[in-house]
Amino acid sequence: MPAWAQKNASPSTSFPNSWIGKWKGNLAWFQGLQQRQGIQMELHILPGDSSDQYTWRIIYGTGGQDNRPYILKPFNKERGHWLIDEQNSIVLDQFLIGSRFCGTFTVEGNTIMNCYELQGDSLLVEFYNYQEKPIVITGGGDSSVPKVKTYGMRSHQRAILKRF
Repeated sequence: MPAWAQKNASPSTSFPNSWIGKWKGNLAWFQGLQQRQGIQMELHILPGDSSDQYTWRIIYGTGGQDNRPYILKPFNKERGHWLIDEQNSIVLDQFLIGSRFCGTFTVEGNTIMNCYELQGDSLLVEFYNYQEKPIVITGGGDSSVPKVKTYGMRSHQRAILKRF
């Protein structure tokens, strides 16, 4: 594909093929105003057993301390809807939103929003953690003002990964 066509290609046509590879970097972790100790992170996106599936392996720490082997598979490619199968009865829905690959799930009182974005030769990874239950509900005084729920932000994690 010519360079001009790649620049103008929609994310749905280049994902996940342009993302294939082994990626590595440091994951920074922020809780409130404090920066916690970071950790090495790897993401391996490789062709899988079938033509439509890919491995999606996240590894945290050195020496593969926390190794999470998942399967990435399309649910509805035309709409940018993919699934990450954790192979333990948990399946997470992920969506291509512009150039970002994002999903949101709730587990044990924490809602996690994850976003991945290919930026040149880097892969930006971000995780936001906020509490499941709202801390306050405002508005809704009458039918012209909607109720608005706000949520406590717990942490943000960010990594810039490079192919290795």
